[in-house]
Amino acid sequence: MDVLVMVEEQPPEHSSVLAYVSSVPSPLTMEWPSREVVTLYGIPSPESLALALAAALESRRSADDRADTVRHVGVWPERGAVGDAAWRDDTTGELVTRDLQIPLAVLAETAQSLLVECGQAIRRLVGGLLMADWPEGTRRAVTFSFTPTPAFASSMAGTEAVLAVLREAEGLTYDMDLEEN
Repeated sequence: MDVLVMVEEQPPEHSSVLAYVSSVPSPLTMEWPSREVVTLYGIPSPESLALALAAALESRRSADDRADTVRHVGVWPERGAVGDAAWRDDTTGELVTRDLQIPLAVLAETAQSLLVECGQAIRRLVGGLLMADWPEGTRRAVTFSFTPTPAFASSMAGTEAVLAVLREAEGLTYDMDLEEN
């Protein structure tokens, strides 16, 4: 599962949102894998990143992990994750949508499991996002992958399967990308 994490200093006006998580399905040619895009608001912390990653994992599970599904989920401290998923029906070609709502308790449990199993890697990612020497005018963004990805390609049997993959992969690998505004 490829993830791009971006940081925005201010949440949208009049909102207490902690993060937005969106999926970008792979194109039909499958040259690029699908990607989760996480936008954190405010000063990132290991806990806020783990909560956003938990929202990505749980929303993927809630939407049956179809390769062509587009998911948009917001994460709020008082509501958990709320959003929707959309895909094309294989037989009719019609757009199918499903509301997604993931309770905060579920997100917190998954986030805690991620912090226990790969907290050091998550803290390194946050450290990279907080580096003081980012060039002026660049967007703070870090890409990384959970490797290997086979557990995510299946039906997401549960958090234990995710954690097993992370244990084998010894955490997350990441590369820093600088994006111009």
